Amino acid sequence: MNNISKCQNIIKDLGADALVLCDEADMHYLCGFSPSEGIVFITKNSAYHLVDSRYTETAQNNAAETGLSVIEVNHAFEKEVAAIARKESVKACVFEDETISLKRFNALKSEMGDIEFIELKDRLMLERGRKEADEIVMMKKANAIAEKSFIELLNYVEAGKTEKELASQFDYLMAKNGSDGLSFDTILLTGAHTSMPHGVPSDKVIESGDFVLFDFGATYKGYHSDMTRTVAVGSATDEMREMYDLVLKSQLAGIKALNAGVKCADVYKAAYDVLDEKNMAQYFRHGLGHGVGLEIHEGFNASPRSTDTYEVGNVTSIEPGIYIPDKFGIRIEDVCYLSPRGRENLSTVTKELIIL
Repeated sequence: MNNISKCQNIIKDLGADALVLCDEADMHYLCGFSPSEGIVFITKNSAYHLVDSRYTETAQNNAAETGLSVIEVNHAFEKEVAAIARKESVKACVFEDETISLKRFNALKSEMGDIEFIELKDRLMLERGRKEADEIVMMKKANAIAEKSFIELLNYVEAGKTEKELASQFDYLMAKNGSDGLSFDTILLTGAHTSMPHGVPSDKVIESGDFVLFDFGATYKGYHSDMTRTVAVGSATDEMREMYDLVLKSQLAGIKALNAGVKCADVYKAAYDVLDEKNMAQYFRHGLGHGVGLEIHEGFNASPRSTDTYEVGNVTSIEPGIYIPDKFGIRIEDVCYLSPRGRENLSTVTKELIIL
């Protein structure tokens, strides 16, 4: 089933006549690229991509594959949506209640008159979460770019280099190896800075005996990769090795528990319990994983409060960590795919402790 058909099924299920999409990732899901402006408008029988002149050619190039009818708009997008809605006798329209701006919503309501607006909630996100085979191909390509770049970067990691220096080198390598852009700002931390789960690279210099934590991702045709590895430089103490092995054991437990039909909170607990057995769970201060795809964080998440359940087609990170303030932190992250044939780990870089 193509993505237009999926949206038309949502329209039918919600008793509406149309669906209006303004969110960049949602539009990408339909049009095959990420326009910074525009609207995708889908009715029971038709599907339109409204663009300005900056995106006309790109949209038309993609339309042969996506099936959207491209309309170049020289006035307000909302006016064009309203005109199509009148032409197609739209009485009720589904909208992205979780992401639309108040300004855009008010503009649509103003132009579309007495048309009823129905909340989309997470209906499209659930569809996006069930990845098709072609999406997995693109995610594997993004992951391969990131992994190749990481392996190359290890040749530059040594005492005396700064976090910023290496982060910049990393970003360059990913671009050189084919990334369309970064999944997120590269996290590259050393020494005591590794205890900050989402720390920002600084002028801190790597010293012998430090952990260095890398959290990174490449993108390919809009799809993201995500990986974290922690290595040691020069040497590692017995404590560092013990804690690293514990985090790895926790991650492997989380991956083992991951299957379609399993509650996300139960997968979190499988990893958490390994740390808790050694009285280290207090240093695990974030969720175990999140959906990955056209956005680096999308859809479901694995946390103790999550009410989500994994489904076939889901792609999720599994990333336990421990963060001991003023000492060190360790995180190990893979991305796993719940294929129709079972669980597949998309991440291939070794998780044995690397000492450079």
